[in-house]
Amino acid sequence: MTNNDPIIALATPSGVGAIAVIRISGNESIRLVSPFFKSKSGKILLDQKSHTLHLGHIYDGERILDEVLISVFKNPYSYTGEDVVEISCHGSVYIQQEIIQLFIKNGIRHASPGEFTLRAFLNGKMDLSQAEAVADLIASDSSTSHQIAIQQMRGGFSNEIEELRTQLLNFASLIELELDFSEEDVEFADRREFKALIQKINSVLKRLIDSFALGNVIKNGIPVAIVGEPNAGKSTLLNALLNEEKAIVSNIAGTTRDAIEDEIVIGGVTFRFIDTAGIRETKDEIETVGIQKTFQKIEQAQLVIYLIDGTTLKSESQLEKHLSEIKRIEERSTQKKILVLLNKTDQISEKKIKEILHFLNKNITEEVLSISAKDKTGLENLTAHLQNLLNKGALSNNQTIVSNARHFDALHNALKSTKDIVSGLDKGISSDLIAIDIRQALFHLGEITGQITTDDLLGNIFANFCIGK
Repeated sequence: MTNNDPIIALATPSGVGAIAVIRISGNESIRLVSPFFKSKSGKILLDQKSHTLHLGHIYDGERILDEVLISVFKNPYSYTGEDVVEISCHGSVYIQQEIIQLFIKNGIRHASPGEFTLRAFLNGKMDLSQAEAVADLIASDSSTSHQIAIQQMRGGFSNEIEELRTQLLNFASLIELELDFSEEDVEFADRREFKALIQKINSVLKRLIDSFALGNVIKNGIPVAIVGEPNAGKSTLLNALLNEEKAIVSNIAGTTRDAIEDEIVIGGVTFRFIDTAGIRETKDEIETVGIQKTFQKIEQAQLVIYLIDGTTLKSESQLEKHLSEIKRIEERSTQKKILVLLNKTDQISEKKIKEILHFLNKNITEEVLSISAKDKTGLENLTAHLQNLLNKGALSNNQTIVSNARHFDALHNALKSTKDIVSGLDKGISSDLIAIDIRQALFHLGEITGQITTDDLLGNIFANFCIGK
């Protein structure tokens, strides 16, 4: 894990482009690159200062591979904390590979996934939570996921965890001191003050744990299942939201046999819409499988949009049937939000729309919205409603939001240990037993920032990085 042999990888996406960047890191990297680079100004690369740029050519023997711009970063003032050379060459795949293979033949190893960032962590350039934020930043596909990743990479989360750990360590040292004087039966740590601190730490831990509900959906997107009877306009609604013909639309009931999914960013949050097969009794084997998949998608979704075709509502009994279906969905998934939409309002009168909405709003907790997916009327109201369903108050207030499942588990374990500390203090247990719970809490907090790690943990984390980062 502490090996600092020189490594090389393409730092920009693979494929043809105007420019490609090849990154080399390791304590011998500048020395190994220098013989193959001829500066236009005649300078020797090995003699140049850190954070300088040099224009010249990369040579393989007498053959010029490319005209390049080389950046030099000397340790410890680099991304990895080692000597780093970055070669900006022309974006031809052939040129990229020729340069990489040249240095691999001359003592530089191809980097493993995430190895540059792993070295940055091992060399103290960032802690583990910041390193993980690098991967989240690369993967961010919305303004909110980008905001969370940036805040974590800049150390917002790390600072909060470190503050908790420091406060706990101060009292831990006093408790440990008591163990050294156990025969004298003295107390160096004020138990009331210590209990107040632990309760304060618990409230912070709970806030961070609760933030994961928001952070997780922002990071991974909110799955939204669009359900309803056949021909209710589910596929038309999906196409209208995506502004493209993603799903086949037909007057024939049961056109959608399999779930169709696509994503759209609304208000900086990614929503993953799932168009499902219409729910009805059918003898068609393929359609039956599709309906079974509909209920599977309902289970997986965090939000269910239930679509009602307003043109089919001829009696109150039909509305009752829809209410019964909505109740069935609620019973199968009590934790999900269900948003009911009255569709095809362009084909029914204003009076009838009001009557239907009045009946539905009397029997449904959430407000029922009216839309015409075909004409795209009411969609602005729908998207605004979708944004309001997600409480982004913590994000707006720039609070720390946990989006990493590993951090969430470590916080849970830390909270369990701090609760054990409070319980021990209430029961008046001995200092040696309290010290065990304190050590456990410190261990779990240290897991987040990487003060406590194992090779397996680091291997699992950095294996998910792209090569070159």
